[in-house]
Amino acid sequence: MLPRTLAPRRARVLTLVAGLLGLALLAGCAQSVDPIERLSKKAAQRVRPHEPATSAEPAYRRWGLALPLPPAPRVRARPPAARTAGPGLPPVVDRVRTRDRVVFLTYDDGAEQDPRFVDMVRELRLPVSLFLTDSVVGPGYGHFARLRAVGARVQNHTLDHPALRGLPYAGQRAEICGQQDKLKSRFGIRPRFFRPPYGTYDTNTLRAAADCGLSAVVRWRASLEGGGTLTYTYGEPRLRPGDIVSVASGESTGLTLVNRTTRLLRETQERGLTVGRLEDYL
Repeated sequence: MLPRTLAPRRARVLTLVAGLLGLALLAGCAQSVDPIERLSKKAAQRVRPHEPATSAEPAYRRWGLALPLPPAPRVRARPPAARTAGPGLPPVVDRVRTRDRVVFLTYDDGAEQDPRFVDMVRELRLPVSLFLTDSVVGPGYGHFARLRAVGARVQNHTLDHPALRGLPYAGQRAEICGQQDKLKSRFGIRPRFFRPPYGTYDTNTLRAAADCGLSAVVRWRASLEGGGTLTYTYGEPRLRPGDIVSVASGESTGLTLVNRTTRLLRETQERGLTVGRLEDYL
């Protein structure tokens, strides 16, 4: 039996030992509920959250295409000139004679001024041609300046969009030359190509176009309707190399210009074709 003077000391020692054992047990429990601490370093790395992807989605996917759009072949020599309607008159073309597997996208009037179309042209590097009518564009020339800045080309589609066939020469010349002057004042360029509204023309149209400094009258073989359906003026109803496609604007069908262009690009790719720049071929 311990002396009475040692009993309190023994009690304090036992209390201290019990406390230390308790802390050790608590530490052991804390360790047992942390699965990361019980995994190897490699396993712990596997359960960490993934870092966000650093690579951006490809542009062609952002615009609804399954594959990238191949660039057009480099044009080493301009194809043979189209036949003219007579001496001193410009040729009228609706397709280009070429073996290159390209089609040409042309946009009429200028009613739709969606900023997303500017992004689409820039990101996909689409070589599009814009046939503008002054009364339709209205105050929206800034939009088309942005399109020019990303590679689009501007061409002539008259001041007021009248059906020209049958009009006097002076009236036709005023419509065509007036838009040449307007585009020169807006963009500092005089277009080379002219598209008659509705595709109708006569000899006076060709004379006026030549006198206004235009080198070709451009129609189309394929037309993209507002609902996204292609129609053809003649020949087999499918896209062929050299086809000029007219994309109308301003029709309220529920499909935006971007939507319709995506559909057109998909069909172009399905035919094994790509988009060329019309100005490189005429």
